[in-house]
Amino acid sequence: MSRPSVDEKKHGAFGDVKNDYDVETVTTVYDEAGPIEFEEKKELRRGLHQRHIQMIALAGTIGTGLFLGSGRAIVNGGPLGALLGYFLVGVLVVGPVISIAELSALVPLSGGIVRHAEVFFDPALSFANGWNNIYSYMVSLPAEITAAAVIVDFWAAYINNGIWITIFGLLLIASNVFLVRVYGELEFIFALLKIMLIVGLNLMSLIIVSGGGPDHHVYGAQYWRNPGPLVQYLGIAGNLGRFLGFWTTFNNAVYAYSGVETISLAAAETRSPRRNIPIAAKRIFWRVAIFYVMSIFFVGLLVPSNDDSLLHGKGVGAARSPFVIAATRAGIKIVPSIINAVVLTSAWSAGNSGLLNSSRTLYGLALEGRAPKIFKRVSRWGIPYVAVIFMSLFICLGFMSLSAGASTVFAWLQDLVSVAALVNWIVICGVYLRFYYAMKKQGISRERLPWKSPFQPYWAWVSSISFIILLLTGGYTTFIHGHWDNETFVSSYINIPIIFILYFGYKFIKKTKIVPLAEAPIMHFIEIADANPEPPAPPKTGWRRLNILWS
Repeated sequence: MSRPSVDEKKHGAFGDVKNDYDVETVTTVYDEAGPIEFEEKKELRRGLHQRHIQMIALAGTIGTGLFLGSGRAIVNGGPLGALLGYFLVGVLVVGPVISIAELSALVPLSGGIVRHAEVFFDPALSFANGWNNIYSYMVSLPAEITAAAVIVDFWAAYINNGIWITIFGLLLIASNVFLVRVYGELEFIFALLKIMLIVGLNLMSLIIVSGGGPDHHVYGAQYWRNPGPLVQYLGIAGNLGRFLGFWTTFNNAVYAYSGVETISLAAAETRSPRRNIPIAAKRIFWRVAIFYVMSIFFVGLLVPSNDDSLLHGKGVGAARSPFVIAATRAGIKIVPSIINAVVLTSAWSAGNSGLLNSSRTLYGLALEGRAPKIFKRVSRWGIPYVAVIFMSLFICLGFMSLSAGASTVFAWLQDLVSVAALVNWIVICGVYLRFYYAMKKQGISRERLPWKSPFQPYWAWVSSISFIILLLTGGYTTFIHGHWDNETFVSSYINIPIIFILYFGYKFIKKTKIVPLAEAPIMHFIEIADANPEPPAPPKTGWRRLNILWS
């Protein structure tokens, strides 16, 4: 049943942000998912529920960064260095996660920070970070599909990888072109598989460490004593070498956590986003941090940092996983196949979520006039299908790995994704801080917000400064005498000139200006939120009271 409420002016998705905000002039309608307070929600199908949002966030962060990348972190930093690296980045990434959740609870539109930068910071930043994210997805999509294809080699090495790239690519396109609910259910299932695998691997690790494995060897903390908790990185002796090894693990940790902020990208397709997105932000971090920290701790107990399989293993399959190495050492033979199967779903799942996130970012850019209008086209199922098809074309880049070393291509693209994630996190914190101080300037109480994130603005400040330092030092090894590497330098720093060229180029051409603190349309969106209250969460009954994953 329809009832009157408040909507933005029909000058665009946000309304006319340069004039006054008479939000009383337009009424909205309600559909089965609740109020349609923003124009684009009339076109996009809201098929994502709370369980989808929370499990999608888990699916986007638990994957090759943990199952495979953690071995590289142990080699470079030792068990203690890897543990500290993953823990500290997990703490720092809370800043952008809770910041984007607060912004999205107030302005729940597709595109996430790209849309918020438009009205709270500078349209040029919206353009720059939006296309920077698109560029990141252009390289990450073929990387994940290539990884999935190479992983299948574990069982069918006699079949050309090009066949698997084609099959996985077509499945990925199908899940995104049709109902968004299909996407949500697929990611939900994949996330459950990953969680079951992690719980099982940690239980296995605990049993092996305690001497319950087939070899009955009690590992304890023997590898923390020999070869030691830290590694003298690059052969540099003393505390400096150990510190550099620890610092290097940040790159692996950043890649592992990249994507945790994407809970807001499909906000317009999320039911009750003002309630569900903050819930996901508050709970997802602790679950991911516990999974990662506990897993890295056990891996450090089971696999020495100088293990030959970690140092010289090839490919991106299960053979590089420290969990597989630990199980093989203990005489457990079935684990490699199990891990390979779940890592396969992880790689395809990452490509699946990447295609959805990139298409929604492109759709959001088009709505704001930062991309061609054709990307605004939506199917009768409520899917921005032109944006999906355009981004899916870059899956074809995966065929390049047929002539080059797939593991080399994957490792290089992994570094590019890590740097792009840092840039995105910095932008999120920067936009949020601008929003926060605009509220103070206008005398608006944070109590008026649909949800206010804790420890602000301190967490955003600490995270942004830390990420800037990590960005500038990401390729520090190339500046050490005798360690120059062209690929490392390019992958570590190429994003810095890209983001500045995009920002200042657009600013020069379009003559955009930074939005003054006193003119940011915060009260406009607060009035929209107040006029469109979301229904309360349904009470937990039965087994749902015990559900700690998505309830």
